[in-house]
Amino acid sequence: MRRWHRDVTAFALAGVGLTVVPPRVGGAAQDPPAATAAAPVGEAIADLKKELEALRQEYGDRMAAIESRIAALEGAQAAAGAPAAAEPVASPAAAASSSAKFFNPDTAAIGNFVGAAGPSPGGGEPSLNMQEAELSFQAVVDPYARADFFVTLSPQEVALEEGYITFPTLPGGLLLKVGKMREAFGRVNTEHPHTLPFADLPLLSRNLLGGEALSDSGISVARLVPIPWFFLEATAQVYRGESDVFAAPTRGDLQYVGRLRAYRDITESTNLDLGGSIAYGNNGVTADSKARLLGADATLRWKPLRRSIYTSFLARGEAVWSRREDPAATVNAFGAYGYLGYQFARRWTAGVRLDTSERAETAGVRDRGGSFVLTYRPSEFSLVRAQYRRTTFGEEGPANELLFQFLFAIGAHGAHPF
Repeated sequence: MRRWHRDVTAFALAGVGLTVVPPRVGGAAQDPPAATAAAPVGEAIADLKKELEALRQEYGDRMAAIESRIAALEGAQAAAGAPAAAEPVASPAAAASSSAKFFNPDTAAIGNFVGAAGPSPGGGEPSLNMQEAELSFQAVVDPYARADFFVTLSPQEVALEEGYITFPTLPGGLLLKVGKMREAFGRVNTEHPHTLPFADLPLLSRNLLGGEALSDSGISVARLVPIPWFFLEATAQVYRGESDVFAAPTRGDLQYVGRLRAYRDITESTNLDLGGSIAYGNNGVTADSKARLLGADATLRWKPLRRSIYTSFLARGEAVWSRREDPAATVNAFGAYGYLGYQFARRWTAGVRLDTSERAETAGVRDRGGSFVLTYRPSEFSLVRAQYRRTTFGEEGPANELLFQFLFAIGAHGAHPF
């Protein structure tokens, strides 16, 4: 046992770099004196203490140098009359990443292919059509603004769908946008085609909003109004006045848009979104003829937290009232749609939509329709959709059509408004 103890001690001391002379075999075997073994250990501990003290001194010198540099920079800043308030300094990695965004914005391309089969007396989509390819360029301009550009490429044109700068840090909690953008009227008008839960636009968009999105060059100011019971967003916009519904014969014929949106979480899985909109401007028929749009929309979402990727429910509806002045008469028209969508599996969603809409320029003519939609999402970057649509245009008989849609995206496409 005594010999085993000596071997273990020798091995432990060898691990710290000390040499131990084993005892002689035969004769009077004696253990090394305690003072002889302790002396090298004490020397090693002393060396470690010296190294630690040197590191501590070096660290203190570096901290003192950094503090002196900061004091010198603050003194130079004060001498130049600059504000003394210090701003947070980003780390070198974060600064490099932010600087890279100036020269390499987030870029994405989204393809929207839509095909159709079946007769459509009211006109409709071609049999096979690359309906749109959207290119997006988004980046932070500086600490006070960001820029968003959306360019659409279609068989008919290459156009700027949206291009605006956003200032989110104005005094008073205001959010300012300047450029070309979709008007904040209703729900469908503010959404890009690839974000809609169906392959086509509702009848009210075709009949009352000019068939495409209301989009124009203008200025938008929005603010969140603090209310204890829900979030309330108020938006006021002024546009040049040139769109599919409005026209500007003179420079002073501007178009005005206002919207109130209220949002509230009902439970941890359910929320309600309500909105009201108004748009007013010249319609271009005469120098003084006006057009006015009133809209109301509601959206109910349910998405359980524990099974959010497997099941969800969406209910949304929208109504629009149109009043269009004409030298002969004033035409009033109404349109509405309702949609119910249920996600029953991780990649599958089924929905149904009902439509009704009068025509803004033809009094007394009403179109009606209904659709069943089935959507399959292989991933968040692609989508395959089939839609059966049955539409009655005015007094004509119903038309049955089958639409199919392929959506695919590449690149870093930013999130759209919720």
